[in-house]
This record gives sequence, structure tokens and C-alpha cells, in this order.
Amino acid sequence: MKKVVVKYKLKNHDDFETKMNEVDVDFGSMYWQHDRIYVPKNYKPGANFPRLVMRTEMKAIDRPARYELILKRHIVDSGADIVDATVVRDYVEAVNIIQQLGFKQLAEVSKKRRSSSIGETMIYLDSVDGVPGYYIKMEAPIKENDKIDSLRTDLVETLESIDDQNTRVEEPYFVTLNDNFDK
Repeated sequence: MKKVVVKYKLKNHDDFETKMNEVDVDFGSMYWQHDRIYVPKNYKPGANFPRLVMRTEMKAIDRPARYELILKRHIVDSGADIVDATVVRDYVEAVNIIQQLGFKQLAEVSKKRRSSSIGETMIYLDSVDGVPGYYIKMEAPIKENDKIDSLRTDLVETLESIDDQNTRVEEPYFVTLNDNFDK
């Protein structure tokens, strides 16, 4: 699936959530996600290389964890993200396969997340372990005739119409967590 993603660091989490509620966007219950990010051994940031993400997701303490293998690829020229995901039953076996394919672990990211949607657009409210503050992230699917720049502009305008005090963020969470990461 092709997506456009925009992300902002929130200046004031409570004010933003109040403004979202005023436009009938209600975030659900909080859940936990832990991502291990794997990249090819010759990985270079900004070079359109794929990333594999092994995600553990816990929606409730009385339910088993969900494991998912996600292939992500950001196409710098177009600004689109290509994302494919599949549920994994055996986490350890999936990680062994990733490593045997020559991928190396680059980072780990844990976050507490709440989500909502407007039509097909997903909206996430994230608190990332090790990073102060909150983030809002919107993901919209790219359809066959969509213009990526227009879609991104629509997402930005939507978020900024709700609250224009936030700071746009371009890099993934694992870059934010690692000050030494070579952008």
C-alpha cells in the first residue's frame, strides 16, 4: 500500500486533544507498540532502501500480543511511503529469517499510541519512550489518480487548521531517538 505520512510534535498535548474532540475526532484507548527496525547491511539514509520492522503490539493486558512484520520504504523523490505488513505467529523465527536475509538491527522504538480515523485517513497520537512530548501522525492511502503533493498539502492543512502551534517532523522516530544517527 502506498501512503502519505505527515507528523508533528505537539506543543500542548491536552489543548490539541481538546481541539480534536471539538471536531469529533476521538482517540480510542491507549495501547503499546514496540518496533525493532532492521535494514540491509549496505543501508544509507535517504537512499530509498527498505526497512523491515518487527512490531509487537499489546492492546490489552488480558489478550496476547500481536506480532507483525512490516516492510517500509520511503521514496524520497515522490515523498510516498510503500508499506506492506503481515501478521507473524512466531516472533523469534521471523527475526531469524530477517537476519539470515542479511538485515541488521538498527534501532528499537517503544511507544504508547492512541488512534482514530477520518474516512480512510488514520490519525495516531504517540508518546515515544525516551523522547519528551507527544506526536500526531496522519497517514492517508494514495489511490491510483491521487497527486501526492496535493494529498500531503491536504493533510498538513487539516492538522494546521485544528492547531497551528505544532512543529512538523520529517524523520522517523528512530532518528529522533538517536542523536548520533547519520541523516
